[in-house]
Amino acid sequence: MSYYDIDAILTDAQKIPCTFSLPVPSLGFLDENPGGDIPADVPIPLPLYLATLLAIQRLAPGAPPLVAIDLPASLAPRVLNALKADARTVDLRGLEVGFYEGASRVLELLEDTEDEVGTVVEAAFKVRAAAVADFARGVVRGGVGGEGEAFLRGLEEWERELFRAAHDSSKAVRVWMGEVKKKK
Repeated sequence: MSYYDIDAILTDAQKIPCTFSLPVPSLGFLDENPGGDIPADVPIPLPLYLATLLAIQRLAPGAPPLVAIDLPASLAPRVLNALKADARTVDLRGLEVGFYEGASRVLELLEDTEDEVGTVVEAAFKVRAAAVADFARGVVRGGVGGEGEAFLRGLEEWERELFRAAHDSSKAVRVWMGEVKKKK
């Protein structure tokens, strides 16, 4: 990840639900209430970069963090169940442009749900990566139009990079094999 990486910037700007553990004066502008206070135990969507900083901030040793991060809508139980059922049918781009990057950043901050959610996201990536590679190599017919088009439209950024790399390498192998056959 680079300072100028646009995907990282977009991921950091994604808003995730957070809950302040105590009342905070004069920060009402975070909840569209300029000049007001933020009461305790009220969910407020915060950008990921700010939520990360506040989630690790403690007022005293042993005290709870200032902000508790909740699972975002892109990792809700409904989405996780859909990923478990058939990961290829879920439109990850519609959920979040940088789904995997955002999920990994959020899961770093969540200790109690990390194992289950992380396992589902990892399994979904493996299934979808295999399908992306098949589409890129042209193994799956119907890649243009119908089901294939909908699947390719729903790829998130990491999957799009994987598709480009697999497609380019498949094309390079075909060119190389053609050159080898010509030499014989």
